[in-house]
This record gives sequence, structure tokens and C-alpha cells, in this order.
Amino acid sequence: MCCLESTFDHLLPDPIADNCAKLRAIRRAFGDRICLGVGTTLTVEEVQATFDAGAEYVISPSTKPAVIRETRRLGMTSIPGAMTPTEVCTAWDEGADIVKLFPADDLGLHYIQNLRGPLPHIPLMATGGVNPATIPQLLGAGVSAVGTGVTVLKKDLSAAGDYAAIRDLARMHRDAIRIWEKENRA
Repeated sequence: MCCLESTFDHLLPDPIADNCAKLRAIRRAFGDRICLGVGTTLTVEEVQATFDAGAEYVISPSTKPAVIRETRRLGMTSIPGAMTPTEVCTAWDEGADIVKLFPADDLGLHYIQNLRGPLPHIPLMATGGVNPATIPQLLGAGVSAVGTGVTVLKKDLSAAGDYAAIRDLARMHRDAIRIWEKENRA
């Protein structure tokens, strides 16, 4: 199933109202054909509001135990961000379903491989620097999932309304995952 994340823009006067309106519009347009989530979630209030608006998962840029606990209490999937082994373990201990390594491109493949050594039981999602060329490398380093935004939803393409190019970029990312899975899980 396709997952779509609507991120909070905390520069807006009312980021909760803005994101909830987007979530409701997306849900009306796509129904149950997508798994709908929210990103850049910073507060418990944001978690509750987006749950009420139909979100199924919560992605955060940081490890906030209260956000993780509220997400899980509501039966949503929790994907908090972490950078250090302590943050990864704290997120996992608080109930995260998967821990987002952010920013993965700054951390590097060697760091991810070293982190997997003592923490192979914690599923990780890499974000930051994810593109069709890096996807096989990240999956090979041991992450369970990858997340991207700016390498698919490029500002110039969005501004130009070039949705065919955006769709093509999304397919390239999906195809990179499928090729890696075929080569490594056969």
C-alpha cells in the first residue's frame, strides 16, 4: 500500500488547522487506498488532532516520549526521529514501531552499519539524502525502510504543475526498492 505523509508547517499561524484540513482533503480524495500519516509532528496536541482528521501514522523529527506514547495510545504507528544510539534506544523503549534515522545522509552508511551491530532488533528508516542511487546502499546497510520528500516533490516541478515528472520520480524510487528486494531476498 502507498503511504502519504502530510507534514506540519510550524511557520504557519495555525499549523494544526492547516494540516488537518489537508489530511481531510487527502482522505476524501483517496479514501482507504492510501495509508495516511503526518510528519514533523512535535506535540501531543498535533497527534490527537491529526488522529481525529484520519492520520494513521506519526513521524517526528525528534524523540519525544510524550508524542510516542500518545501516538501508540491512539493505535497509530509511531516513527520518531533519532540520531544517536541513545535516542534510537529511547524511542524504541518508549514504543516506537520504527525509528527514523535523521539525517541519514549526514550520518553516513558507515554510521548506520555500526549502529546496526549492537541494535539489529530495532527497525530503522533512513531519511535525508534518499534517492534512487542511495536506496540500495541504505537498504544494504540494514535499514528497514526509506523515506523521501524533496527528491520526489521537487519545488520547481510542483510550481510548474509537472505532475508527470513527479510521478516518474516516485516510480524511480519505488523501482529502486523493488530491484534491491528482488536481488537480495531471492
